[in-house]
Amino acid sequence: MSFDTLEHLPEAVAEGLAGGTLAPYLGPAMLGLVENPPVPAEPLALAALLTARNSVPGKIRNRLTQAAQFIENFKHRKTLVAGMDAAFTAQPLPSALHRWLAALRSPLIVAGWYDDTMRTALVDAAASFAEVQGLSQSEHFGTWCGWYGADGAALADEPVDVRTVFYKPWGGHAPASNYLVSDSDYVEVLTEIDIQTPIPALVQQRRASLGFVFLGCRFNDQLPRSFARQIMKRSAGPHYAVLPDEPTRMEARFLEEQGITRIALPLADVAAQLTGRTPAFIEP
Repeated sequence: MSFDTLEHLPEAVAEGLAGGTLAPYLGPAMLGLVENPPVPAEPLALAALLTARNSVPGKIRNRLTQAAQFIENFKHRKTLVAGMDAAFTAQPLPSALHRWLAALRSPLIVAGWYDDTMRTALVDAAASFAEVQGLSQSEHFGTWCGWYGADGAALADEPVDVRTVFYKPWGGHAPASNYLVSDSDYVEVLTEIDIQTPIPALVQQRRASLGFVFLGCRFNDQLPRSFARQIMKRSAGPHYAVLPDEPTRMEARFLEEQGITRIALPLADVAAQLTGRTPAFIEP
């Protein structure tokens, strides 16, 4: 397998993020930049919290989507949502990188985890943004996504004139407790995602002129690979991923398939380099 690996942060990444030609795509490990994060920062930790509240069979206790499905089937969907709310009610203090990204007024930010950290950074920066979240079909049958303003109020239509679209394809805690987390949640979306139905039209429109920079993401599971692949579809590129650890076989295949350049640096090092800059693009 062949994909480019860099041992440094290219100037093109910082310039692309600052100039609005590269979009941040954030994963759970972004919480590793937060001091003592009060919410789970990876699927195994989230599964542990959910199964501590609700008994599930031992063989699926460490499998997040299966454990969530069991809770939904045998305890009710409301019980699952309550467990997710309990896991993510605490508000992490955004890291310097979250705040740097919020100040850029990027046309698109994608976040593939349930915490409120990036939303908080955007609100604190007084950014002009609207958030769009993936919706569970068990709660919103026939509606794939929900739009919310910076104040958390639901929006009736896509806000085409907003500066930043903040896209959370798996949903999130704020502002409305929308979660894609159980097997059935994902099956519904993955059945349609290849033809792009669940991906908001405004996201599809904006990605056409963008590349992506994956920060705090791993691709060693089918779900993050599937969503990243479909969200990247028909985007302009180039694409980069901060992956300090040696990629697994499936990660390596994904990087090659998608033409993603690996930046083999710790996320904290990349964060320090980016936040040490003050691009002219940042507005006062």
